[in-house]
Amino acid sequence: MIGKLERVPLREVWKHEATDFTRWLEENIDVLGEALDLNLSSAVREQTTGSFSVDLVAENQGGDLVVIECQLEKSDHDHLGKLVTYLSAIGAKTAIWIVADAKPEHALAISWLNGSSAADFYLVKVEAVRIEESPPAPLLTKIVGPSEDMRAVEKTKEGLAAREALFLAFWEQLLRKANARTKLHTSVSPGRDYWIGTSAGRSGLGLNYAVRQHDAGVELYIYRGKGTKEENKAIFDSLARSKEDIDSAFGEPLDWQRLNARDACRIEKRLEVGGYLDKDKWPQIRDAMIDAMIRLEKALRPHIDRLRV
Repeated sequence: MIGKLERVPLREVWKHEATDFTRWLEENIDVLGEALDLNLSSAVREQTTGSFSVDLVAENQGGDLVVIECQLEKSDHDHLGKLVTYLSAIGAKTAIWIVADAKPEHALAISWLNGSSAADFYLVKVEAVRIEESPPAPLLTKIVGPSEDMRAVEKTKEGLAAREALFLAFWEQLLRKANARTKLHTSVSPGRDYWIGTSAGRSGLGLNYAVRQHDAGVELYIYRGKGTKEENKAIFDSLARSKEDIDSAFGEPLDWQRLNARDACRIEKRLEVGGYLDKDKWPQIRDAMIDAMIRLEKALRPHIDRLRV
């Protein structure tokens, strides 16, 4: 025979949140730990932080503090604010919010906190149940908890943001020095990508700086937009007819990339002096890039000016 599971009003089991439910949880912290797959111990009630009193403070397996906020009713903004305040005030690594009913907006908030902070946040629903005439028993269900996938996404975002910051710093320094030697890129602002560029004076022709992890370069990039493959190849071929003169004027061979399978073309000089991850070499890398850009523009200028396409 199988009995029927019934839900019992919480206030019939724990009449008072602080003196009944929180006291019970203090004595049975392992029940919460099992529901969340956490090893919780040493729970202590009513820990004072400033003018506030934390419902429960426990420890996890690593000895880090865990803040627990109890609310035997619908979740509200006040308790969410307290949870975050307690977490920061005592330097806890984990926050657990136990509620009778979780509002969707608070579930979203806890998810956001898990993705935006170094701490772990849990939102837990508490119920009381029994089978027929049995004594009531607690039922704790995780509504929201930290996600490894979300952590991975946030780490990826952090990595991208750090790389963008490096690009910005690199281009700020390069442009400051370049603008003292040439007016080519005076109208260009530092960017957050691996390249910056300016017009070479003809439609679809750009004089670009590029920096990668461990190398850098300068180039003439030829691209007049989608569907202009024939125009781009014609421009490249016109310049390529003067390849020997251009290479000679530049002072060394350039890498002439017609890129037959693509719309664009490129004339490039790659520099193996280092890249944006080689911060100790940034001065040498910038000097080499600026020097190469000045030589590239000077070598190409008369040929670009004579273009008839």
